[in-house]
Amino acid sequence: MGILNSLLQAVTWWNGATLGTMLYTRRKGVKVGEDSQGNLFYHTADDSRRWVIFNGEAEASRVDADWHGWLHRTFNEVPSINPLPHKVWEKPHQENLTGTMMAYAPAGSIRAGGEPKNRSDYEAWSPE
Repeated sequence: MGILNSLLQAVTWWNGATLGTMLYTRRKGVKVGEDSQGNLFYHTADDSRRWVIFNGEAEASRVDADWHGWLHRTFNEVPSINPLPHKVWEKPHQENLTGTMMAYAPAGSIRAGGEPKNRSDYEAWSPE
């Protein structure tokens, strides 16, 4: 399975980096750092381009807020060298769970399980 996984990683964009991205990263990439999820961050020598190589599935919500700001040039300081101060009330990063079994399901939803509860604040429309 090792060869098959390597081949899949080389030709699919959602499973790590494509062959073109790997070659470009080897030729022109300068590694800047790594976030808590194992994603690798690079830029060119003249800092004209910045990019991330995901550790696993390419999901934008898996990039920490500090690194997101660096990628989009909100600030130029590298988060691994000069991390942003975090407030006590800030929660740790959580990936986007939409479309998974862990996604939020409000009370009364079919996905929440059980019987839908009767609502007294809603009256179904019926034509005359």
